[in-house]
Amino acid sequence: MQPVDTLIRTVTSARTLALTAMLALTPLAQASSDSSATAPLGPSLTPIGAEKAGNADGTIPAWTGGLKPEQGAMQADGNMTDPFADDPVLFTITADNIDQYRDRLTPGQLAMFKRYPGSFQMKVYPTRRSASYPDAVYEATRSNAETTTLLDGGNGITGLANGVAFPIPENGLEVIWNHMLRYRGDSMDLTLSQVIAEADGDYREITKQTIWNFFPSITDLEEESNLLFLYKSKVLEPVRMAGEVTLVHEPIDQVAEPRRAWKYLPGQRRVRRAPNIAYDNPATSSDNLKTSDNLDMFNGAPDKYEWTLKGKQEIFIPYNSYALYDKNQSNADIIRPGHINTELARYELHRVWVVEATLKEGQRHVYGKRTFYIDEDTWQASIIDLYDTRDQLWRVGMAHALQLNPHQVPWLATEVFYDLHSGRYITNGIANSYKKPLVFGQLASKSDYTPAAIRRWGR
Repeated sequence: MQPVDTLIRTVTSARTLALTAMLALTPLAQASSDSSATAPLGPSLTPIGAEKAGNADGTIPAWTGGLKPEQGAMQADGNMTDPFADDPVLFTITADNIDQYRDRLTPGQLAMFKRYPGSFQMKVYPTRRSASYPDAVYEATRSNAETTTLLDGGNGITGLANGVAFPIPENGLEVIWNHMLRYRGDSMDLTLSQVIAEADGDYREITKQTIWNFFPSITDLEEESNLLFLYKSKVLEPVRMAGEVTLVHEPIDQVAEPRRAWKYLPGQRRVRRAPNIAYDNPATSSDNLKTSDNLDMFNGAPDKYEWTLKGKQEIFIPYNSYALYDKNQSNADIIRPGHINTELARYELHRVWVVEATLKEGQRHVYGKRTFYIDEDTWQASIIDLYDTRDQLWRVGMAHALQLNPHQVPWLATEVFYDLHSGRYITNGIANSYKKPLVFGQLASKSDYTPAAIRRWGR
């Protein structure tokens, strides 16, 4: 593949003009004789706001609706059929040929090649625009395009239905909100592992059951509630930690109403408030390898940063990572010194939104700057380059995405944060060790997420 100039486009069109064109279209339910899943949000946009067309040289194809529910079905043990198992490796990027592909790599990826020149590589496959959503998400997104607005300097939003908040974003905060509010199923119940890997490849594992209900699946939520989701997670292994429970009530506007969190400790048999699960406090059981707001790549209040939308770029990102999700692969197969097993990681060329977050004057955080590379088809933060307060690259986050069908939910095989200084890293979300599927579509009451409820659950 010949090197090409990096594609950066500034966002120049006003939302009012874009919406005028969008609303002149045939209504969503009638826009396609094939399926509403291929109905356009605008003349050149997908239903969630990505560019429908491919790129100029054909290395990124057009979006034609993504995977259908019958493709890549989930098996009884939770495993997934890889719909792209026969795809060939187009080329492999190594430290020896990196200059040929430099324009399509992030500074964090380049730093990984420098840190691990003999072992880190990126196998690049044909680009498959597999993302698809239920029709209700497309319809909600169309509504959001007209009604959703930022509040309180961007710390909150109003007018949101259960879809993409800002399918035609005008600034960096709107793109970040799209990531935080992206569709992951209205609810989920899953068992997964968090793995802390040492520089020599030794590792330790913490297994948790996590239950998560977003606002559409909470049956007794008040109208105009500020609640985004309810979350609880219970440690299953190791035995010395079993029964520890974390409970989170996540507001939409966390400046007006801070996140509320509790911990149940079985040794004490009591629930305590946990006010430090936010911002740059160390994430739970992370051995200080990531911050609380690194969970799900980025979460929580955005008030500490100035958010600048740089435009779009074509980048090699982790995608369609079915090999990493394969339950025939154990953690021992995945974890390697310095980084995960590169034989199992799949990279593809995709367009991403580039957002730079710079710490505001007078604010404190261990990250002075973050650069986000957010996939246009899912609004998932795919790569995050994390800089310390001296503007030195410190950590690199990578989200290995895949499409969960028949649920039509974009998902992650795992997210990984690499510490470039220590050579250690942490993964979250690996579900390979457990022969059970993710469960979606469960309704919940607020009473399921109280301190008393987690005490019973932990015991």
